[in-house]
Amino acid sequence: MRARLLLWPAVVALLVLVARWLAYALAPSPLARVLERSAGGPSLVLVTLVSLALAALVSVAVVWLAALGVRERARLAPERVAPSLRLRRLALRAVGLYLASCFAFAMFESYLHWRAGIGFHGLSCLVGPVHRNAIPLLAALALAAAALAEAVEHVLAWMRAVVRELRRRRLAPEPFISFAPLVSLAPSLVSVQRRSRAPPLAA
Repeated sequence: MRARLLLWPAVVALLVLVARWLAYALAPSPLARVLERSAGGPSLVLVTLVSLALAALVSVAVVWLAALGVRERARLAPERVAPSLRLRRLALRAVGLYLASCFAFAMFESYLHWRAGIGFHGLSCLVGPVHRNAIPLLAALALAAAALAEAVEHVLAWMRAVVRELRRRRLAPEPFISFAPLVSLAPSLVSVQRRSRAPPLAA
């Protein structure tokens, strides 16, 4: 539990850094901002569609590969119940990561602007001309990160089930082996005196 609490802030920080790098790489030059309609960089709609489409493809591929691997392993042991994907948890995580990363991005940029003497802008940094692409980029990265986390947890759940079953088999007592009587195993080997005889025939 402690490792998970430390992992998610690190994931949010990584999303912010990657989105910030991509947003500045896609930001148009000052001259392009003046001539935005004719010579600007990629439009916000184009960035949104492309980033979300790529994130959806990556997310579906990652989750499908994880589910396929667990399903193929489950066929080798039909008695073992395979874990199911929790898509609702994936969606909630994607939304949570998106909101947290947007807030962290705005606060980080506002701090940098304040240090540079520009002023503290708060959440308005997300809708500025420089950071206009950060919102779709953060959404795409949050979706991909949530899908990757769900895929990893799906595989780990199967591995934990296998480990529990192996431990249960190791700790289970060995069955007592009892030998059947000789009569039930091979009646023909029993002496003739112990066998039942028919009544004598009448003269």
